Amino acid sequence: MAARDLQERIKKLIVDRRLPSGAPLPTEPELMEFLGASRNSVREALKALQAMGIVEIRHGFGTYVGSMSFAPMIEGLAFRTVAGHYRGEDSLLQLLELREAMESGLVSRLAGRLPGADLAELGALVDRMEEQAAEGAGLAEIDRAFHATLYRGLDNVLLSEVLEAFWDAFHRARRDLVDAERDPRITCHQHREILDAVRSGDSPRAERAIRDHFGDIRARLTATTAPAPPESRARHDERV
Repeated sequence: MAARDLQERIKKLIVDRRLPSGAPLPTEPELMEFLGASRNSVREALKALQAMGIVEIRHGFGTYVGSMSFAPMIEGLAFRTVAGHYRGEDSLLQLLELREAMESGLVSRLAGRLPGADLAELGALVDRMEEQAAEGAGLAEIDRAFHATLYRGLDNVLLSEVLEAFWDAFHRARRDLVDAERDPRITCHQHREILDAVRSGDSPRAERAIRDHFGDIRARLTATTAPAPPESRARHDERV
């Protein structure tokens, strides 16, 4: 039986038995009998599914349904972006455009609809962003928390996870490729504007604020993303 067929049958078993994350799978001998496959074939199929986050192999304890996170997708997307960049593609800008298309299309739905608790949390995040900017500290984690909290208001867990995955992939790829300087006051102002627009219920203003935010990132990336040979980066990163 082909390896792919075994993987699909194990996935179907998880679905058919309604197994949640963390639930134990049948033992290896039970899977061999159920699938009609050899021990090596079952192990290879499980290893492949583990790489996708679908199962988790705990040596000495058994195999369990995995967390099914977006980690493999993030890893692949970030790597594809970096590799595309070194092939001369505008892959980082393309990933940014994908994020912009999703966020600008969603933020107008949030205007005037976020509960007071979420608005208060967003306000506290922008306040903290401004404090850290004044101290010269990095803003990446607060930026991430702001966007995650903002779209949490859509009450769609899968969508929130997808947006988080694209955010993570973009920033990991950007960290590997460019070191774009940015005035932290601009970052703070843009997030304050997004919050004010959403709080006021002004959908066009909210969408415009998101597009301005991404437009600023795009302008800085365009100025700093000339491809450099990977060999030169390797020499630069060597430790002595």
